[in-house]
Amino acid sequence: MAGPGRPVLRDDGSEWEATVEGQHGVRRLGAAELGTGLGERATLVHFSSAFCRPCAATRRTLGEVASMVEGVAHVEIDAEAHLGLVRALRVASTPTVLVLDAQGRIVRRAAGLPRRADVIAALGEAVR
Repeated sequence: MAGPGRPVLRDDGSEWEATVEGQHGVRRLGAAELGTGLGERATLVHFSSAFCRPCAATRRTLGEVASMVEGVAHVEIDAEAHLGLVRALRVASTPTVLVLDAQGRIVRRAAGLPRRADVIAALGEAVR
């Protein structure tokens, strides 16, 4: 059953889960952690690594969705270069995607290659 803290496994192996505040060690993310500002309505944060094959497809998918939805930013973070943040957020693999609302709260996260429809649905929760 899906719900806060319970993963939703997809056919493609990606795993989306709703988060509750503070569940993954960090309550909010902002410019200091991301290296850039938040999107006006939401932010898609993508943790990647140099040898991650699905990361390129994730980058394309998130970039396309961010360009389709006004006020949504896409930020890619090199997991190897930001180990402190990776540990604080308990990122265990790449790609990992976090969906932040306008205040930087993590409302959804996924491990694995996300489907466009799932990203759009997760954004729907963030921009309420």
